[in-house]
Amino acid sequence: MKRVTGIGGIFFSAKDPAKLGSWYKTHLGIDVQSWGGAAFRWVDSAGNPTNGTTAWSVGDGSYFAPSKSTFMINYRVEDLHGLLKVLREEGCQVLEKVEESEYGIFGWVMDPEGNKVELWQPPAGQ
Repeated sequence: MKRVTGIGGIFFSAKDPAKLGSWYKTHLGIDVQSWGGAAFRWVDSAGNPTNGTTAWSVGDGSYFAPSKSTFMINYRVEDLHGLLKVLREEGCQVLEKVEESEYGIFGWVMDPEGNKVELWQPPAGQ
């Protein structure tokens, strides 16, 4: 079974998310949107668009609970339910909540350092 196939997103917290997002937009040219983040579209080696994006977002960090970390990484997976089952069998701390929406299927596991790791199975074709 394949496990992680790529990075779907990078999320981090800030004392003032709007101000920090504005800094990244002004000084690094990241196209920060009103929702607090940006989507980096994937391209191949020739610069042609391919299916996939990597999200980048700054927020207040409340989404990271129960982790106390200031960041969370979202990893792309092909079979979320299968991977969560294997992780449980391996003794990992898998959070019970799984979310399914038009954006895909999301699940979470805590790493040994207490960081919440988001696992994401994108919708078919993405």
